Amino acid sequence: MTNPSTTRAGRREWTAFTVLLLPLLLVSMDTSVLFFAVPAITRDLGASSTQQLWIFDSYAFALAGLLMTMGSLGDRIGRRKLLLLGAAAFGTASVAAAYAQSAEMLIAARFVLGIGGATLMPSTMGLVRNMFRDDAQRAKAVGIWSAAMAGGIALGSVLGGVMLKHFWWGSVFLLNVPAMVLLLVCAPLLVPEFKDPRPGRFDLASVVLSMGAVLPTIYGVKEMAADGFAVSRLLWVLAGLALGVAFVRRQRGGRSAMISRELFRHRAFGAGIGLNTLAMFAMMGSSYFTTQYLQSVLGKGPLEAALWGTLPSLAVGAAGPLATVAAQRVDRAYVIATGFVIAAAGFALLLGTDASSLTLTLISCAVIACGIVTVAALVSDLALGATPPEKAGSAAALLETGQEFGGALGMAVFGTIGMAVYRHDVSDGLSPTLPHGELATVRETLTGAATVAGRLPGRSGEAVLSVARDGFVHGMHVAAVGAALVLLTGAAVSVRLLRGRAEAPSEALSQAPSEAPVAAGR
Repeated sequence: MTNPSTTRAGRREWTAFTVLLLPLLLVSMDTSVLFFAVPAITRDLGASSTQQLWIFDSYAFALAGLLMTMGSLGDRIGRRKLLLLGAAAFGTASVAAAYAQSAEMLIAARFVLGIGGATLMPSTMGLVRNMFRDDAQRAKAVGIWSAAMAGGIALGSVLGGVMLKHFWWGSVFLLNVPAMVLLLVCAPLLVPEFKDPRPGRFDLASVVLSMGAVLPTIYGVKEMAADGFAVSRLLWVLAGLALGVAFVRRQRGGRSAMISRELFRHRAFGAGIGLNTLAMFAMMGSSYFTTQYLQSVLGKGPLEAALWGTLPSLAVGAAGPLATVAAQRVDRAYVIATGFVIAAAGFALLLGTDASSLTLTLISCAVIACGIVTVAALVSDLALGATPPEKAGSAAALLETGQEFGGALGMAVFGTIGMAVYRHDVSDGLSPTLPHGELATVRETLTGAATVAGRLPGRSGEAVLSVARDGFVHGMHVAAVGAALVLLTGAAVSVRLLRGRAEAPSEALSQAPSEAPVAAGR
């Protein structure tokens, strides 16, 4: 039998890989495309600050809650088949989001979009693991993958800005529709089908437990961060943790478990998932602030803010591929740790910004993103390389679950911490000068502060806006300190867990049974 690690991919596999980048770009775009639409959505739908966060988080929470289910399902019915089902669902939900008539409707549509995205992500990454058996080729593909994800976030911002300049905010969701149609046409022609030849029974109880573990926990943490401690919110968290314990116990004891215990035989797999989650936790916490900073603090229009926001991505595109090259010459643990430290340095630079620091903010974002992409590329390849090919869908789902969970939690935690600082500063600075009703509007969002300032004469309006902007920047600084500490912790953990363990992926490949594509896929 041919060793999978010596089977090199050819032109067909690389062409199929190019097709698989399309859903990756769209799923990553679907988060960033909203960053610059928030002020317009707030005005048109009357979204509160909590609803703003839920418009972002509902998509990510649905992804996190369903990725494990969809990864396991893809292993059973075929990863290409699940990819096509997800493309159809994603396109349909995009239309629903575009024409939402209220904040609640948009949140619900975003949740359905997350369900569609949950089918796309494990399918695409699992197929990459199946098509690229050679270690060097797989590392290269994952490096390109990570760079494409960062590029998708930047592209989403630009396209969103262009659409918002000429059309209404719902048009940003319609960008998904033609791309999903193209994927539905091209994938059956170019992408081979893979599935687990011995998948076992699909465990519906694990599906319920996995969602029950993720969603209540996130909800409780988010509500406590936004509005303070309450027994009811603590109960949500405890309920989620209890269901999480039940889920883990079922996976350990069931013969048809959703998550195979075989995946965790190598420390590299669990470490890769954990470090990727940590990186995304810090990254998304910063994105929530910096994109709004360009518009609401610096006063840039949506398109202008989006164009400025693309500048950091010029440096990011090379970070993933360069990281994979460096890891071939130096112990990857040190390269991963360096990525964490670089990102932490970017947050340290962010502490020097004020209400007019465009250049420093862009430099900070570029440094942060380069560090995070370096980490993401290497830990993703580390986890996938330690995975048996027939379990690639489930492994990719776990990796993406950690990433989305970390991103959603980071946005919720750092976003609400920053807003708490903002509200405190606004209350201290404006309580003596504003009526209670107007103060409440200013405290709710920075957009609300601009509205109130516009109604006030001359210097009074300028003073309100100045206090609000300074409060927002202060909140961004506090969040940056927390993110930097998280990243430095990640650097120390990566060296502790991964130093000298570069052989793990090859071991997993040599011990795993070969998985051939089904005949229909060729």
